Amino acid sequence: MPRQREPGPSEGRKSGSPARPLGIQRRLTPGRTAAAAALRQLGTPYVWGGGSGRGPTRGGFDCSGLALHAWSKAGVRLTHYTGSQFRQGRRVPFSQLRAGDLVFFGGGSGDPTHVGVYLEDGTMVHAPKTGDVVRTVDFAGSSYYRARYRGAVRPSTR
Repeated sequence: MPRQREPGPSEGRKSGSPARPLGIQRRLTPGRTAAAAALRQLGTPYVWGGGSGRGPTRGGFDCSGLALHAWSKAGVRLTHYTGSQFRQGRRVPFSQLRAGDLVFFGGGSGDPTHVGVYLEDGTMVHAPKTGDVVRTVDFAGSSYYRARYRGAVRPSTR
């Protein structure tokens, strides 16, 4: 009997709805640990400047605070600034993205202005903006995010 494939986090749901982290929990790597930690924050409010290694602060997370928190669960310390996080690890081509990689957007020629935690199949979990909550989005399928994509980084676990 052929083995059935488990659905990924982006299958069978509408954009922005909670993801099922089945694919992320196959083999625990630092990246999968970070992705799972970020997914546990789904629904947490966006708060500018919010987030630490321990969890939400000021009642929530901003985008870089969510990334910082997620990677702290994998034992990696990141700064709480998107531009610095963009320089904290090895650049990764889009075709080689893995769960937990940080994906960056916006900022023109300066520092990126937004970061998310990659899941799989072109999806990320992120803290989007004031008035919103931590959610998932198919950024690879979004013309908005594709136009603003700046690159990805795999934080160093050494």
